Amino acid sequence: MTRPATDVLLSVRDLAKRYPVVGRRSDRLRALLDILRGNPPARTVPVLQGVGFSVRRGESLGIIGVNGAGKSTLLKLITGVLTPSAGSVTVNGSVAALLELGAGFHAEYTGRENVRMAAALHGLSGAALDARLPDIEAFADIGHYIDEPVKHYSSGMVVRLGFAVVAALKPDLLITDEVLAVGDESFQKKCIAWLDDYLAGGGTLLLVSHGMFHIQKLCRRALWLHNGKVQALGDVFDVTQRYLAWHERKQIAETDARASAGLDYSIAEVRMNGEAKRNLEGLEIGDCLRVETILRARDGRAPVLAMGVVRADGTPIYGTVSELAKATPADLGEGRFRFRFELGPLTLLPGSYRLRLHPMDPEGLRLFETVERGFSVRGQNRELGLVRLPMRWLDGADE
Repeated sequence: MTRPATDVLLSVRDLAKRYPVVGRRSDRLRALLDILRGNPPARTVPVLQGVGFSVRRGESLGIIGVNGAGKSTLLKLITGVLTPSAGSVTVNGSVAALLELGAGFHAEYTGRENVRMAAALHGLSGAALDARLPDIEAFADIGHYIDEPVKHYSSGMVVRLGFAVVAALKPDLLITDEVLAVGDESFQKKCIAWLDDYLAGGGTLLLVSHGMFHIQKLCRRALWLHNGKVQALGDVFDVTQRYLAWHERKQIAETDARASAGLDYSIAEVRMNGEAKRNLEGLEIGDCLRVETILRARDGRAPVLAMGVVRADGTPIYGTVSELAKATPADLGEGRFRFRFELGPLTLLPGSYRLRLHPMDPEGLRLFETVERGFSVRGQNRELGLVRLPMRWLDGADE
């Protein structure tokens, strides 16, 4: 069934934003001259590049990414706070946004005065506003501070007041940027409960958050921004799991890089069954474990790899050395060498195990570091020990 065009509440097409380079005084002067002459800045830095997606009425989209990925810039372009360098944004409905703390509030005016101004900007005033003021005050729940200047507010109180106004307006599209990260737990619960009701009533949400719990709870789809580009867009669980896996790989690489700094021979990367995780789960008895590890050699000579498998408590199970097996690594160039091997079919009994990898010099005399990765074998059985051995019960007839 083809949906009508009006069903698309937000359409973002090939959106881009570039800022002039102004790190030095000469850059700032040059950028100012370009503006005065009506020319585009000669030197720019891309913040967003080719971003495109659409959101239909009643949908909820979470936007995720590391700091500096372009999330807040994207929201400012959608709300019209910024002008795009290229591309377009089309919104077919009313929009309310909670972006930077205090944005739109005048510090010298009271909370009540700011509520009236904010509501008026969204077309709500007069008797309609007077009727909703008690609900706004009750939702904000900041007591007598409603009649105090906003400059006396804490960051949490500012968010309370801003969210209370949004709750009263009930816009077609609500855009929030990390507002659930501010405020006490009771207010966060109140906001989430309101968002649940808002979405159940057909509201549309654009939520930016570093908390995957809130993204997965409130959103059906997710957009992952990385270096200003769309890295992934789709089902919220698929996208967030890819994002978390990327974070884990990045953390592993950084940890291993710090541990390997200054070593003549070190391990740069480890993958088990294609996954760069610290712990691999879901293996069954009889499955195979494929391991790929990349070693770094400062002198460019092919290193030796020692490997071992131990139980979670450190009990040794198996080990070998590439040199003894006459296994040679693939030379990837620039002092990088790759070893690949496969364990299995596994006869390990269900439990948690550790894979230990040790880079050694080409002579196999010195061990330089130990890198561990975990994996688990699952299953239901009542056998004891570490491995399953070939075994059968013999009764009298078999003697």
